[in-house]
Amino acid sequence: MCLREQIRFLLLFSRQGKLRLQKWFTPFTDREKKKVIRDMMAMVLARTPRSCNFLQWRDLKIVYKRYASLYFCTGLDDQDNELLVLEVLHRYVELLDKYFGNVCELDIIFNFEKAYFILDEFLMGGEVLETSKASVAVALEEADTLQETMEEYLNKPAY
Repeated sequence: MCLREQIRFLLLFSRQGKLRLQKWFTPFTDREKKKVIRDMMAMVLARTPRSCNFLQWRDLKIVYKRYASLYFCTGLDDQDNELLVLEVLHRYVELLDKYFGNVCELDIIFNFEKAYFILDEFLMGGEVLETSKASVAVALEEADTLQETMEEYLNKPAY
């Protein structure tokens, strides 16, 4: 199986249309980003729950999946495998669940830096970097340990 699918962007937004996370893997101007976000939200939120998770938009395939109150939405090249990208979205949600313990929208809102860190451990440049949930979990654990050590060090009085 080839995991060389090039994801152009990943957006997480709520059912109310609030953007919670955005990651751009190819360059877009700020104006283009705003247009993409607005169009993705309008298209995805207007669809019925039983609709297919794939859309065609401009020259991109849009793959999205709703988990609880959040939509995970990606844009990819027309020749890329949408089922594989759907699996990538599911794996990201599994990683978030593993870290947060049944992730919810509030976890993303209040710990967005961790959500981005998990994404960066999993995807790089729009391609899957690490397929092992255990390896990503080890990297997260090491980062948390380092952060705690640094906080302890910085909170100690300097004599």
